Amino acid sequence: MPTSSSSQAAQRLEAVSAHLSSPTPPKMSTPEKKPPITCHVLDTSAGRPAASIPVTLTLHNPPSTLSPNPSALTFSGTTNADGRVTSWTSSSSFSADSLEAVFKRAGDQKYSLTFDTESYFGEKGVKTFFPEVEVKFVVRDEAKGEHYHVPVLLSPFGYTTYRGS
Repeated sequence: MPTSSSSQAAQRLEAVSAHLSSPTPPKMSTPEKKPPITCHVLDTSAGRPAASIPVTLTLHNPPSTLSPNPSALTFSGTTNADGRVTSWTSSSSFSADSLEAVFKRAGDQKYSLTFDTESYFGEKGVKTFFPEVEVKFVVRDEAKGEHYHVPVLLSPFGYTTYRGS
């Protein structure tokens, strides 16, 4: 007659053996496809990501085939809990094209990212010196295969930006 402790040991050994004999493959998650242009905002005054900042991405020189009014195409997004905008929604009533489709079109493209810093700091009861931050940049035709990431380090009285990776 097996003792209680040897019975428990046998049950554990059986459970471990069953686990080892029929391994389940690890779940492979499909990485979310990034848009060609992303941004990231870090609030240096708080030492953390800046969540819930409305951001507008503007293409200032869209091809005339995209719009009867070739002044600008806009996309909107909001920074997530990690301070990142990882997807864009078309805000242009005259074009339903995605950023990915517009980005692939031939020619140099002049963009700007506008961050609504006044609403972000206002929710914290802070009066900011810069009510918005606008970062302008050019995507050269020969570099369309690259990813464009624009980080912004932000405080109520200053900001810094650069081309990230």
